Amino acid sequence: MEAPRRVGLMLLLPWVVGGYFSLLLQLPAVEPMCPEPCDCQQQHLLCTNRGLRAVPKTADPQGILTYSLGGNFIANISAFDFHRLAGLQRLDLQYNRIRWLHPKAFERQALLEELYLGNNRLAALAPGILRPLAKLRILYVNANEIGRLSAASFAGLGSLVKLRLDGNALGSLGDATFSGLPNLLYLHLEANRIRWLSRGAFAGLAKLRFLDLSGNPQSALRHADTFQPLRSLSTLLLSGNSLQQLGGGLFQHLPGLAKLSLSGNRLVQLAPDAFAGLGALKELRLDGNLLSRLPAALLEPLRSLEALDLSRNALAALHAAAFGRLPKLRELSLRDNALATLPGELFASSPALQRLELDGNAWSCDCRLRGLKGWLGTWHAQGRLLTVFVQCRLPPALAGKYLDYLQDAQLLQPDGAACHAGASPPPAASGQQQRRPLPAPEGLGSNSSRSPGPAGGGPGFPPSASTIRLLGAQEGPAAAGGSGGADSIPTASLPAGSGPPPPLAGPAWPRRAGKHRLAASGAGAPLVSDPCDFNKLFLCNLSVEAVGASSVSVRWAVRPHRSPRLLGPVRFRLLFDRFGAAVKFQRFVYLAERSEPAATLRELRPDTPYLVCVEGMLGGRVCPVAPRDHCAGLVTLPEAGAAGSGGGGPDQQLLTLVLLAVNALLLFAALAAWASRLVRRKVQGRRQAAPVHVRQMYSTRRPLRSMGTGVSADFSGFQSHRPPRGGTAAACALSEADLIEFPCERFADSARRGEDHLLQQRFAD
Repeated sequence: MEAPRRVGLMLLLPWVVGGYFSLLLQLPAVEPMCPEPCDCQQQHLLCTNRGLRAVPKTADPQGILTYSLGGNFIANISAFDFHRLAGLQRLDLQYNRIRWLHPKAFERQALLEELYLGNNRLAALAPGILRPLAKLRILYVNANEIGRLSAASFAGLGSLVKLRLDGNALGSLGDATFSGLPNLLYLHLEANRIRWLSRGAFAGLAKLRFLDLSGNPQSALRHADTFQPLRSLSTLLLSGNSLQQLGGGLFQHLPGLAKLSLSGNRLVQLAPDAFAGLGALKELRLDGNLLSRLPAALLEPLRSLEALDLSRNALAALHAAAFGRLPKLRELSLRDNALATLPGELFASSPALQRLELDGNAWSCDCRLRGLKGWLGTWHAQGRLLTVFVQCRLPPALAGKYLDYLQDAQLLQPDGAACHAGASPPPAASGQQQRRPLPAPEGLGSNSSRSPGPAGGGPGFPPSASTIRLLGAQEGPAAAGGSGGADSIPTASLPAGSGPPPPLAGPAWPRRAGKHRLAASGAGAPLVSDPCDFNKLFLCNLSVEAVGASSVSVRWAVRPHRSPRLLGPVRFRLLFDRFGAAVKFQRFVYLAERSEPAATLRELRPDTPYLVCVEGMLGGRVCPVAPRDHCAGLVTLPEAGAAGSGGGGPDQQLLTLVLLAVNALLLFAALAAWASRLVRRKVQGRRQAAPVHVRQMYSTRRPLRSMGTGVSADFSGFQSHRPPRGGTAAACALSEADLIEFPCERFADSARRGEDHLLQQRFAD
């Protein structure tokens, strides 16, 4: 018996073992347990803003790469808080109350790359506490209470790239403080209490690119050796300090510096060689200081400078060659200073200038500003620096007016001052400069000839026989050889294309306001020789017609004055630009002389706002108009709208009106149906209620009669007269107290049946 039993057990043993292992395989895998208030997201342990007062213990810390503990109330970090997290790469402890770090708190974090300790209450970094973090690349210790640092504080951090120490209580930086950080690129030291920098404070930072020392109370930087180790520095921020002096050659060892900010200091004067060695500097901020003058050679080394901010200083005068060696200067701010005048050739050596701020100064509009006025007028004519405004404060007669709208005759000699030779009127105003020929625009046909004509036409204009006599008076000897002809406005139509803008015909005329300058002539009638006067006196009623997706028609009018006469021929120029575009796209259309005051602009972009202006050209000169004069805005149609306005597509306005009419008809039909239904219900209700007298329903003169089917015998008592059986008609008399009128024949038949039944019962025996 035992042998067979053993054989059976041996046969069952593989089945039992196999079932056991299969059961183990079917059991779910045990997941790592998260601490009670935290969340586990794959390799991220999230414990942010959970009200923790200590670092929670993790049951299975394997695989955790990121640990976030920010926004809690943790005060201390012990040696065992992160002892089991050997694979941690990112640790966030910001916005806690940490005052103390155990010297072995990060002993096992050899793989840690990012450590955030900002916004805590640390008073120091113990020497050697960060030594195990050989792979650390980012360290935030900002907004703490650290008052002293040493080279041992960052020992072992050879891989560190970014270090934030801003918002602490550092009072000074000693020698070789950051010598153990050879790969550091970004260093933040702003908003501390640094008053003194050692000459060797930045030793070992040969790769540093960004250094922020703003918001510190240091008053002087004298030694050029301070920044000597920073050969790769590209951004240096020293704004918001209390600097009063900068030593000569202070930045001479920074050949790659591209941005230097000295804003908001107390600099009164600068040494002529203060910026020596900064040949690669592109941006210099000196705003918010106390500078009253600039040495003539101060900016000479800055050959690559593109942006210069000198606003909010006390500058009263500038040397004529102050910006003479800045060929790449694009932005210049001189606002809110004490400037009263500027030499005319001050910006002549800055061809790349795109933004100039001159407002907020006490400008004295006298003859010393004629050179500046001429330069502004030339650049305005080229469509550049249109937002530069020089508002006069003196003399009182010109207070509040703008320089570029004044006439040269209004810029008088100031009291007690003499105008230098450079203050003479610009050559464009003298009328003696040789005019450049005006090339014929594209798409205007053969009427826009370039061949020079007689004296009346001038270079670039057709012969005087085809000149325009817009104002109809007989020209006198002062008309520069004008010929006679019809004195009416020509009506011949000439299409105008929109080719690339040709160069201006002669020097541009600056815009100005005030009295219109009309030259006197021997014939007695005033002679108009200024294109600005022509625009103001005679151009009017600019309108936009036939707007499409890629073209628009423009029309204007010329007032038919009889008394003034014109100096030379008149042509018109159209300027159109994309309104509000960041990049200027100004194009010009030049009309022929005998063309009517109308043109068609083509090759426009659909669904784009444009600004269109018309300008008069008189005697080969042009006067750019202000945006508010002789200009009109328009928006081209989209491509779908332009296609729909043709013969192939439907009219959108007509379609809208049809839809509105259909909706009104449907609404009216619905209201009519509702009203008819209401009337029908009222009529039916009246018909049904006519035979019933509600007043008699509760009458007490006679008892209420039953209307059941089983009381048909009682109705015989209500019949006072019974007709004979052989009669053909049965009459039924009802009293006034009857509720409902029933057919009399029904009652008669029931009465007969009841009577026959009584007779049968009576004689049944």
